[in-house]
Amino acid sequence: MILAGGNGTRLRPITNVTNKHLLPVYDKPMIYYPLNFLAGLGIKDLILISGREFAGDFANLLGDGSELGVDITYKVQEKPMGIAHAAGIAEKFAGGDSIITILGDNLFYVGKGEKEAIRKLVREFDAHPDGAYVFLKEVADPERFGVAVFGNDGSIVGFEEKPKVPKSNYALTGLYMYDNTLFEKVRKLKPSWRGELELTDVNNAYVAEKKLKHYILKGDWTDAGTFDTLVKANVIAKEISDKEQK
Repeated sequence: MILAGGNGTRLRPITNVTNKHLLPVYDKPMIYYPLNFLAGLGIKDLILISGREFAGDFANLLGDGSELGVDITYKVQEKPMGIAHAAGIAEKFAGGDSIITILGDNLFYVGKGEKEAIRKLVREFDAHPDGAYVFLKEVADPERFGVAVFGNDGSIVGFEEKPKVPKSNYALTGLYMYDNTLFEKVRKLKPSWRGELELTDVNNAYVAEKKLKHYILKGDWTDAGTFDTLVKANVIAKEISDKEQK
């Protein structure tokens, strides 16, 4: 599941005329990066969820996905009611199975060894889905993100959304694996102070059940939801492209 909705308010005025996830990152539209990352993990059946205004633009760009080696289903989130709300739209698509979720403005740059390690986690979770798996990255500015709170034994005891005083430097990236109880949990959520259904609350529900595991990324990762991180994404993408061409 690729979540590509929202209003892109932090990137205005450039998002006044297009969806954030269609903006260029070096030599391709941003949406290609999470899509190709999932395809590289062996995931071929995708659902892309976006707002109504630009849904047709995604279809015009990606088609049915066959040129990229995947099969894409499109669904519209009628109102930007939060990431968890968007995730809930995929319930029929999941059809009782587990689902891997990625945010459309997230770019992952991991080496071959780490990609294979993540592929192995995906295969194991798909075979025996139970609970949730989140992917963390140590960052210098954790107050911008959902942040993991660790217990004395190193396990996660909760998450805080954009805390002023973070309890760790480990941010939630936009990559998650959930069993099918995800959708029941979404239905039980109440809107946050932002009027949205928060994925952090979903993750905390799994923590309460003691059914959440985590993986700490070693490779590069960034979201591209602000001007500064969009620049960072372009720099990293060019560096990776230059290395691949040598």
